[in-house]
Amino acid sequence: MKEQSALDMALEQLRIAAEKLNLDPGIHEMLKHPKRSLIVSISIKMDNGEISTFTGCRVQHNDARGPFKGGIRYHPNVTLDEVTALAMWMTWKCAVVDIPYEGAKGGVCCNPKK
Repeated sequence: MKEQSALDMALEQLRIAAEKLNLDPGIHEMLKHPKRSLIVSISIKMDNGEISTFTGCRVQHNDARGPFKGGIRYHPNVTLDEVTALAMWMTWKCAVVDIPYEGAKGGVCCNPKK
């Protein structure tokens, strides 16, 4: 059986919540997609003098309740789908505790120990 990705899991959780809340289908559709996603290349001079380039991304999920908030994940296997799911979850967390922020998350594909 194929392992469920973080984004698949977040979308399934949204589907279940939308069903239980009898959420308007248009709002449900809107919440399935991030407002903005950005992929960048980051070139850095390493301690040994060599230049290494890393892929990074930032996802801003929704800004209906306020400005975006969310940290950065540094991991060798970070993906845009994973960062998208983390941004969605940050949106839900902010809404549940009623703080005026919305979900965002960043990620850099690197080994932070190196």
